Amino acid sequence: MKDFAADKIRNIALVGHGSSGKTSLAAAVLFDAGVTSRLTKVDKGNTVTDFEPEEIDRKISISSAVCFFEWTDHKINVVDTPGFSNFLWDTRASLRAVDGAAVLVDSVAGVEVGTEKVWEMLEENGLARFIVINKIDRENANFQGALESVQQFFGRQAVPVQIPIGQEKNFRGLVDLIGGKAYLFEKDESGKLSEAPIPAEVQAEAEKRSRELVEMIAESDEKLMEKYLESGELSAGDIRGGLKKAVAARQIYPVFAASALLNMGLQPFLDGIVELMPSPVDRGEIPVSINGKDDKLKTGADAPFAALVFKTLSDPYTGRISLMRVLSGKMNSDALVSNPGREMDEKLGGLFFLQGKEQIPAGQARVGDIVATAKLKATMTGDTLSAKGSGITIPPIHFSEPSISFAIEPKTRADEDKISQASHRIMEEDPTVRFERDPDSAQLLISGGGELHVRIITEKLKKRYNVDVDLKPPKISYKETIKGRADVQGRHKKQTGGRGQFGDVWIKMEPLARGKDFEFEDKIFGGAIPRNFIPSVEKGIQDARKKGILAGYPVVDFKVTLYDGSYHDVDSSDIAFKIAASKAFKLAMQQSKPTLLEPVMNVEVYTPEPYMGDIMGNLNGRRGKVSGMESKGSMRILKAVVPMSEMLDFEPTLTSITGGRGSFVMEYSHMDEVPSHLQQKIIAEAVKEGRVHQEEE
Repeated sequence: MKDFAADKIRNIALVGHGSSGKTSLAAAVLFDAGVTSRLTKVDKGNTVTDFEPEEIDRKISISSAVCFFEWTDHKINVVDTPGFSNFLWDTRASLRAVDGAAVLVDSVAGVEVGTEKVWEMLEENGLARFIVINKIDRENANFQGALESVQQFFGRQAVPVQIPIGQEKNFRGLVDLIGGKAYLFEKDESGKLSEAPIPAEVQAEAEKRSRELVEMIAESDEKLMEKYLESGELSAGDIRGGLKKAVAARQIYPVFAASALLNMGLQPFLDGIVELMPSPVDRGEIPVSINGKDDKLKTGADAPFAALVFKTLSDPYTGRISLMRVLSGKMNSDALVSNPGREMDEKLGGLFFLQGKEQIPAGQARVGDIVATAKLKATMTGDTLSAKGSGITIPPIHFSEPSISFAIEPKTRADEDKISQASHRIMEEDPTVRFERDPDSAQLLISGGGELHVRIITEKLKKRYNVDVDLKPPKISYKETIKGRADVQGRHKKQTGGRGQFGDVWIKMEPLARGKDFEFEDKIFGGAIPRNFIPSVEKGIQDARKKGILAGYPVVDFKVTLYDGSYHDVDSSDIAFKIAASKAFKLAMQQSKPTLLEPVMNVEVYTPEPYMGDIMGNLNGRRGKVSGMESKGSMRILKAVVPMSEMLDFEPTLTSITGGRGSFVMEYSHMDEVPSHLQQKIIAEAVKEGRVHQEEE
């Protein structure tokens, strides 16, 4: 593999709403660069970056994948990211590995919910970006409409550097507004193009858009503005230099046009990446922690080695693969490096570049490289690897908590034996998945970011690890709490032939504000309970609160004050006081008006205007409360809070109402009390499942 200096490397992520054409664009540029001998297709299941069986079957990206190629003496690393909301955690992590992004926008749909979500991530990471209005060849394609949608959402900084020649089936070329020329493309998917004069049909539009571009470039720099005001124009060098600077400063977002599926418009796009996108060394300094203190690290080749592991893969042959971005310095393939977060050293198991799933050996990695290594002992996604003794830690990646749980049951004893190792491998790859045993029902629960996420994980279990499971209905994470107060005694006395057991506690229980979980206050004085038994009292309550008295769910948002009790010199023990505290807790729960809480979600629904009334009615029927509405272009955004239990089947309902044109995202908001008539159903179900017994209610 040819070595490239950091200033000759470009790292770019392809981001956007699901099905906006990211994987097709990656396929086209790999073909144009000569990496593949034919134009691969998502529909044929042969693309380089969608190689997982679940991706091939569903024809969507569920995991970020890396590819690379050479273009005009530069190395371009591309990270093809998922666009559907269940998998945006992977997109968020991948953005830590790049210096810029191309935001793909469907020319028919314009900006969608996923577009907005990834834009927010780009803002968080301070990344330069292009916008690619894709699928110009589609029926009902509308470059102008999509551009207006982009500018309405993201501002006038989104400025075309190209305009299409023709649209829908008549799309045949582009006008390069920077170079003042036209490109005409072959329609045989070869990517071949030829220069041509700007056609008369788009001449006026090209002149107008060119002026707008020059004015935006002039606005971004005082010196250029002075030049422009004096002469009314800028030189070609001023335009290119000013635009590159403005892209890096996120003052301008160049807008390109393309049809990735037909491989039209991609070569000028690649030229734009080389010419306008920042290189790894253009970042200057990055925030780090050095020996526990906040600091800055230069991104140059002479700085100490530091890399961020942004993704973990599980390969059936190689084992665990750690994919990292080198942010400073360099390392050899057999280097001994430090993982400061886990306070241990790691020996690299070789280095290789990834071309989708193919591994290309690399002797060395240096600043700017996206490189992988295998079989690290403890390093996981989000960890830093750095030079021994440097003490460098890069800020970790934060992942969202799972929002939905299902019960899974292995179909055979053999499946049950294999599930532990398989689930561990999956959690290494996907830090937003949880496998855990419910202590009350003994069910194995799988938790993820949504139903699709969970179903794909179960498909992985079967296809990759040969573990077949049944997926049971989702479990809602209900909680129990109290609305009243109680003052009770818990007493445990047991006399046997030998030493007895004795513990006696008096506690007060009262509610806390929502989200405060649990507080324990010790107000024992005068030695009523010896100090060494106080922790046992708290432990007894902590253990008891794991299972409430209504429906067997954990108890939250309450305070216990231990204020009196008694003991026996011989018979008192830690276990006796734990049992006494548990009895006091259950008695106090009965007297302090227990109630059930349910998780409530923040929901944002994106829909064309004609469907708004139906969707609002549907959300109201789900006990939702609409909190706001926004208009952006042709789309309407409904914001609501809805109980999670009511949202489990919302996705197919929304698809049915909007004909597939609507989309939504949701995230956890807070816990709220379940209406009393629904509480009775939940309690009855808990009794049926054996979570609680009738006499415990």
